Amino acid sequence: MSENFFVTCARGVEELVVGELNALGLSSVKMEKGGASFRGDLLAGCRACLWLRTASRVLLVLGEFPCSTPQELYDGVKGIDWNRYLRPEMTMAVDSVLRDCAMTHSGFVALKSKDAIVDRVRDRWGSRPSVDTKSPDLRVNVHLVKNRCTVSLDMAGEPLDRRGYRLDRNKAPLRENLAAALVAFSGWTGEVPLYDPMCGSGTIVIEAALLASRTAPGLLRDRFGFQSWPGHDPAAWRELLAEAKDLRRREVGVRLRGLDRSPGAIDMARQNATRAGVQRLVSFTPGDFSTFAPASLPALIIFNPPYGERMGEVDELTGLYRTMGDVLKQRCAGSTAYILCGNSELVKHVGLKATRRIPLWNGPLECRLMKYELY
Repeated sequence: MSENFFVTCARGVEELVVGELNALGLSSVKMEKGGASFRGDLLAGCRACLWLRTASRVLLVLGEFPCSTPQELYDGVKGIDWNRYLRPEMTMAVDSVLRDCAMTHSGFVALKSKDAIVDRVRDRWGSRPSVDTKSPDLRVNVHLVKNRCTVSLDMAGEPLDRRGYRLDRNKAPLRENLAAALVAFSGWTGEVPLYDPMCGSGTIVIEAALLASRTAPGLLRDRFGFQSWPGHDPAAWRELLAEAKDLRRREVGVRLRGLDRSPGAIDMARQNATRAGVQRLVSFTPGDFSTFAPASLPALIIFNPPYGERMGEVDELTGLYRTMGDVLKQRCAGSTAYILCGNSELVKHVGLKATRRIPLWNGPLECRLMKYELY
């Protein structure tokens, strides 16, 4: 049975998601605002969850209807055949997103939608599923924009950036899927060494190693939400996993290195690399950016410096940005550098002419991925 899917991503990453979906051989791929759509069976959705690097979520679209009142919401949600995906013994949760519509309280919309779903299941089975907001078997997404409601299932259950190798989620400013997007935008194919001289917990270097080793990001996760669904095919899923494991390369012929002035960050980066299974492919060294010098040239240099988001920090960081420009110019001749910058004033102090500026969003913050050809 052919289904409709919508893949969400950070703003600015849509073209990368489209490229990934096409590379997977999926059908009817189309770029949309905030993501991309495609068609396929449930196994196609599973394949997308397993392989997508730059996406946030894979949503299975169940229905769409006009909705401006609570009753229209209830009736529209209850009209979906929930018995295909939900049983009384399962747990569920509803997430809601509202914009430019008559109903303005997301909590109410989620609650009303939940009532409609469990009532439909009770009508069929005589009992209702329970709610688990943290780790449900079925996560429902209700998207209400301009009085039009779209109801979907989150196939993974949790965002795809949660690969499973990073435990310091509250500290690191760069999500795994955005780090993968930086590498993808660079066009890096593993032909030259890759460096992150402000690596923090190592996310950019690790994502590059996963790409170079052809490791499907989903292999690092313990479980996906769709594995709890009544229609899930465990045998077909095991075949997808086996296929992905066979494609994985244990060695790559290029250096991937990270540098950071914090010994604690370097320790965390090494632990993360081990959990990701790429510890043999990468190296992390403590050191200040001012000491950075690639071991071989040309190289690809990608990093995410501080933006100066708090009061008074911008003035403190101007010297760092000048140092960034000096080091790149003096020690990285023939290389290409990409800097993710969230402050248009600070980036001027790099003192180099950017050959490309790619608009990206790091969470709520509008950024530019600046490309510098170093001569």
